[in-house]
Amino acid sequence: MKRIAFFVLALAVVAVAFYWLALRGSSTPTAEAQPTEPVAQIGEGKTAILVAGDGRLLGPASASAQKSQGKSTTKNAKGNGQKAPPRLPVLPLKQPPKNGRQVRGHVLEEVHVLAAAPSALREYMAKAGYGKIGVEVETTSGIEIRFGDDREAVRKWEAAAAMLADPSVTLLSYVDVTAPSRPATGGEAHELAPLSGK
Repeated sequence: MKRIAFFVLALAVVAVAFYWLALRGSSTPTAEAQPTEPVAQIGEGKTAILVAGDGRLLGPASASAQKSQGKSTTKNAKGNGQKAPPRLPVLPLKQPPKNGRQVRGHVLEEVHVLAAAPSALREYMAKAGYGKIGVEVETTSGIEIRFGDDREAVRKWEAAAAMLADPSVTLLSYVDVTAPSRPATGGEAHELAPLSGK
């Protein structure tokens, strides 16, 4: 009886080993690291920390600028041909999270909203925050876009873009897209910045 049990166990081990080796040589693609684009930053200037769309910390902005210097360059304000750092919205943190790897909670919701922004609007985003009704993104001209939570962020950005592109709207304080099928605007404190046509 022991011989039969030993034989069955040995056969099972051989079958598992054969199956494992067959899978190793299969055409199953392996995961490759994809470059991650920053969508926001913690802090400003040389000490700013870049944040990816999934909330991961990417490291100092100065290191990112050094890596990209080999790529195409444009003349910055001083006209010296160095690559100008991208304008990224600032998150409401004074320093990186203690875990050193990823933002969490309300700040992660803000990052998800920023990551969903259309590329045409990204250069107009100044900062993100979390107010009474949830995530808020402030534009460079001071207009506040109110999102609520990060659900349906792409749809909410589409509604915000439609409201901001409306030629009849020239002055406003906020755009509320908490309900993307019924966006609203209010106030007259800020003038809309002209789109650059990118």
